[in-house]
Amino acid sequence: MSARNRELFALVPASLLVAAGFAAIFIQQSQQLSDVSLTYGAVFLGVCVAAHVVVRIRLPYADPYLLPLVAVLACFGLVVIYRLDEEKALRQAGWFGFGLLLFTLTIVFLTDFRVLERYRYTIAAAGLALLLLPRVPGIGQQVNGAYLGVGVGAFQFQPAEFGKLAIVVFLAAYLRDTRQLLVQGARRVLGVTLPPLKHFGPLLVVWGLAMLLLFVIRDIGSSVMYFGGFLALLYVATNRLSFVTIGMALFAVGAYVMFQITSHIQDRVAIWQDPFRPSLVEKEGYQIAQSLFAQADGGLFGTGFGQALLSVGGTPLLPAADTDLIYSVIVNELGLAGACGLLLVYLLFCERGMKVAMLSTDSFSKLLAAGLTAVFALQVFVIVGGVTKVIPLTGVTLPFVSYGGSSIVANFVLLALLLLISDRARRPAHLR
Repeated sequence: MSARNRELFALVPASLLVAAGFAAIFIQQSQQLSDVSLTYGAVFLGVCVAAHVVVRIRLPYADPYLLPLVAVLACFGLVVIYRLDEEKALRQAGWFGFGLLLFTLTIVFLTDFRVLERYRYTIAAAGLALLLLPRVPGIGQQVNGAYLGVGVGAFQFQPAEFGKLAIVVFLAAYLRDTRQLLVQGARRVLGVTLPPLKHFGPLLVVWGLAMLLLFVIRDIGSSVMYFGGFLALLYVATNRLSFVTIGMALFAVGAYVMFQITSHIQDRVAIWQDPFRPSLVEKEGYQIAQSLFAQADGGLFGTGFGQALLSVGGTPLLPAADTDLIYSVIVNELGLAGACGLLLVYLLFCERGMKVAMLSTDSFSKLLAAGLTAVFALQVFVIVGGVTKVIPLTGVTLPFVSYGGSSIVANFVLLALLLLISDRARRPAHLR
């Protein structure tokens, strides 16, 4: 069976999951099965098949599993958000459609993604400008102490979701030119290999500006994601673990300094350390405490779709259940087994993304694929780690699952870039 046919048939299980999920919710709500669930499943399949046709025509050699894996993630999100709020689910479906439209436009008009390499500094400047937008008076929006969003009238979005793509493109392009110089010009000082400042300096400047802006807007989750992506790309480009070690040491020093001078970070760490402290559990620690209770209540196989107790007398038990804590809702209703299934889908996506990087024959493609995959994986780790109390909770969305238009649209562009790289990497040599 050809790669494109495998992709087509793999979309069917995702559509069946949509139909089954909505059927379970309808049964729970009205004690009867409605054929509307089949309609939703058919519409979802039709939209995904339309995206498949675009890939089949434009990218015949692309990886056949990335799009179906995203479809599975999106079906999780649509079903769970519908169970929480029907109006938000309708808006999420609209953003899903708009994301697929932008996905299509990226594939159709970005015929050679390597052109991005020539505009690395312009793209980097655009990415930094996007990060600064939430602090612009009149349009910046503050949520839970962090400046995350931008609003102009009824239009709202989170610039950091798109900024991550710009920064990864710049890092991949810059490291493509300097990776050999970073290795060959390195010197050992006190047993530690240090890269030459001449070539490493400009990279640190752009990275430092990105970190500074992220701390200015107080978006800790995105800063961790950017920094992790930076280290991942640096390691892939140079194969020097010492560079990563230096980066982690710098991060530790920077994190300590920021902790000492930033009350917002001190509050987040205090909540993470003991959310059940009497002085916190009813206020600042309420969100993470309820998240842990919800996950524990799900047990091994969950309470079932629509069975999670999310509010009492109109008072929500799980704040931001459709965004920050949507993973907790999934664990509560599908149990540890369902949560492991969801994480397995994410792991498979990351595995396919890294395989795209391994198959790529030129340095820019390899670094870009590895960087995009690393940022995607870190985004999943940051939010899942936050709601499970592995790390402090931050306001990062769960890709393709959490409610939010900026996240789903930006991640569809990320998917399109991975498929473009994959098509070139898997294409026969005489057709490249």
